[in-house]
Amino acid sequence: MSILRDLWRASGFEVKKSAALGGSETAFLGLGAPRWTQRNFRRLAEEGFRKNVIAHRSIKVIAESAAAVPWRLGRGDKLLRGHPLLDLLARPNPAMSGLDLMESLYAYLNIAGDAYLEMVPGANGRPGELYVLRPDRMTILPGANGWPRAYRYEAGGRVHEFEVDGLTGESRILHVKYFHPLDDLYGMSPLEAAAYGIDIHNAASQWNKALFDNAARPSGALVYDNKDGATLSEGQFERLKADLAETYQGARNAGRPLLLEGGLSWQPMAFSPQDMEFAEGKNMAAREIALAFGVPPLLLNIPGDNTYNNYQEANRALWRLTLLPLMEKMTAALNHWLTPQFGRDLWLDFDRDSITALQSERTASWERLAGAHFLTINEKRLAAGLEPVADGDKLASG
Repeated sequence: MSILRDLWRASGFEVKKSAALGGSETAFLGLGAPRWTQRNFRRLAEEGFRKNVIAHRSIKVIAESAAAVPWRLGRGDKLLRGHPLLDLLARPNPAMSGLDLMESLYAYLNIAGDAYLEMVPGANGRPGELYVLRPDRMTILPGANGWPRAYRYEAGGRVHEFEVDGLTGESRILHVKYFHPLDDLYGMSPLEAAAYGIDIHNAASQWNKALFDNAARPSGALVYDNKDGATLSEGQFERLKADLAETYQGARNAGRPLLLEGGLSWQPMAFSPQDMEFAEGKNMAAREIALAFGVPPLLLNIPGDNTYNNYQEANRALWRLTLLPLMEKMTAALNHWLTPQFGRDLWLDFDRDSITALQSERTASWERLAGAHFLTINEKRLAAGLEPVADGDKLASG
């Protein structure tokens, strides 16, 4: 059994310990099975965000687009132009701007399925600074009722626990997560759903790289034709292999004539029909990755996808189906955790009117409101998200 255990450890299998149950979950793939990316933050971030261009670009598009939308703050039906909460969101800490903080928060959420925000109290008792914490350094400690009793953060050899109030659930940590059907405490990353596609796409890229390293064409065979039945000696074989690697492989040697001697002949090998479907397989994997993130493949320049008639429609679909729901989720979390610290009658929202991709829909909505003569001026302004005006409670003139 010790030999099997050593082989198991050497092959890279992982035992994941559950913070909630104290047990272990073992992923055993078996000999000869495909080695898919392990389902943990570091492996998903390495294979997905760092090495895969489709997943990387999908996360960047989502995080940068959502973070770029400015915030609005209101009290009742009035919009506030200046407020300490808006100042905090604009400059959450000395090292980051508000744009950087929100981009990191959205990116971590899409890489790990979890995003954590720390609140640091200021001198006046209100939140003074906000910091994004790395998900792989955070452990959720469950209480007797199954809900978190504390968040444990480990970094640089130091451990800090953020307590959770057992009655109110209040904490200095905001945990935003995606839905996970099999975990009560942690969210499920889109990278996990796209892991098979990422592995296939990465393997295809490595395959293409190897082809370029070998003159960007299918391999062939060197045939030694000797009627006397003699074979190449070990020294001749090694010299020939080294000469091929140094002189004929790589992009700079592409197309160089191959000089043969002593009964050697070159037998090229062509692509099989299965090999010709290789490129389409890579594009299919790319579409699966984009699907997991909710990014239309057209926006990522993936060939073969004609679902949307034009780029503008694809961009609107990205906002309607992916970005707006994500931003609504983040806004609801901040209104529950952060906004009440500045006043119970405040509400935080993102500025929908600043989203240029939805400008055509907004224009059409305003035209419909302008034609609704049965509404008062203030009713129209309220429907458009504007403040009421004096003498606005009368029907608009046609």
